[in-house]
Amino acid sequence: MANQSSPYPILCASFNQDNSGFAISTKDGFKIIDSNTGRLCYDRAVGAFIIVEMLYSSSLLAIVGAGEQPSLSPRRLCFFNTTTGAPLREMNFLTSILAVRLNRKRLVVVLQEKTYIYDSNSLSMLDTIDTVPNLKGLCAFSPSLEGCFLALPASTAKGAVLVYNVMELQLHCEIDAHRSPLAAIALSSNGKYIATASEQGTIIRIHLVSEATKSYSFRRGTCSSTIFSLSFAPSLQLPDILVATSSSGSVHIFSLGFETNQRTKKSGSFLGSILPYSVNDALDPAHHHVLHNAVSAGVRSYAVVRKVDNVADSSSSEIASCRAIISLIAYNGYFQEYAFTLNSQNESTWSLEREFNLVAVISGNAETS
Repeated sequence: MANQSSPYPILCASFNQDNSGFAISTKDGFKIIDSNTGRLCYDRAVGAFIIVEMLYSSSLLAIVGAGEQPSLSPRRLCFFNTTTGAPLREMNFLTSILAVRLNRKRLVVVLQEKTYIYDSNSLSMLDTIDTVPNLKGLCAFSPSLEGCFLALPASTAKGAVLVYNVMELQLHCEIDAHRSPLAAIALSSNGKYIATASEQGTIIRIHLVSEATKSYSFRRGTCSSTIFSLSFAPSLQLPDILVATSSSGSVHIFSLGFETNQRTKKSGSFLGSILPYSVNDALDPAHHHVLHNAVSAGVRSYAVVRKVDNVADSSSSEIASCRAIISLIAYNGYFQEYAFTLNSQNESTWSLEREFNLVAVISGNAETS
């Protein structure tokens, strides 16, 4: 989520693998913030960075400079220890680094026309993937070791995506998702689903990775809009919710049911009980919930689903509603957290729980406004 030419104070923003913390960078440096409390965990003012990636809540960071200083080259990947405040190791590349993803076993470095796979512990190179020109460094990564996949654009002319098994070091499949080139990709944390949006931004499609088959198609809107981010809920079994942000300034939530090969079975979950089984029915706007004007139109934003809970009816054992916590970072410098509630009648409500200035948190803990 880097934006080197951004007119806004936030240059890049990224949540860690379980969304328990996030990193942001400004022209002055970077900081690490606890998602649950808004507490500033680490702050380093040494210049601008375009990539700051965390490894869960450990002291290890993968950082790439914005190039405004010779020591902060965009072609140099630095592994940084926040406990000692010192670099551990550096890796240099021939061209600018556009994206970095990692888990406890694998490190992925995305360049414009090549993507490198490394062992996270030894940093030995395991594979090189030649890609189509990927000017924006578009990629998605599922951190689960059991379903660890990497998704990359497979075409510059249409919305095709290449899915690569990072643990087995082999191509898994190629999916033709859209007629227009891709604008956003997301993999569920367990690697079961992949969500895509094209440059038109009107349709969000979700495929089952294991079979490379389409599971859902959701209409975001009828007018074109740039999709800034896609993120699945952190469910181990099923990503019940997909959240998207767009250049319209809205936050979109799409409700998901069981995967394609389970739709003939009656779902035991709350969301499954109200969702249709057919893919075509999923285009029904009843399964699309929108928070309008969450940020100003045109301002880049990044949202994740941090938590999903089913709420039981006090008078029975049946599930009465679903409650999700949505965290949103706007590149104009604000953090927002919403509670999204969906009841059994498919009625939804949004409630702003927290909001604070990310730039101000550099000098102290976050204050909710």
